[in-house]
Amino acid sequence: MEVILREAVDGLGREGDIVHVKPGYARNYLIPKGIASLTSSADARKVEHQRRLLADKQKRELKTITDLAKRIESQEIRIPVRTGEEDRVFGSVTNADISDALAKVGIEVDRRKIVIEEPIRALGIYTIPIRLAGEITANMKLWVTKQERE
Repeated sequence: MEVILREAVDGLGREGDIVHVKPGYARNYLIPKGIASLTSSADARKVEHQRRLLADKQKRELKTITDLAKRIESQEIRIPVRTGEEDRVFGSVTNADISDALAKVGIEVDRRKIVIEEPIRALGIYTIPIRLAGEITANMKLWVTKQERE
């Protein structure tokens, strides 16, 4: 059975794709949830129109994500941390800390998109990759500095 996807489905296709699925999957899941619709000759024109709308939407989203990547790369985020003897860091700097620091400068990024191998436990300058969408990655400059004692 051929259906037109109205939403992207992992392992199946993107929005606007015409895919071949088993009839039970289409009847019991895709169509009732509004994820897909049946194909017909009348739907062919709708599909083409939806594809054009989708292409325009994807261009706008790509531009938005690219602009966000430029904003992130232009920022130099400083995170002050408490240190002990010999400048050893108490605790560590995690994805959540980096996400909070970005939010303070007006850039909202989900912490799961911030890619660090393991939490940062030393003072210094780091380049942190942030996976925004698909293949678009922004590299942010992070300064982990000593917190001034009060």
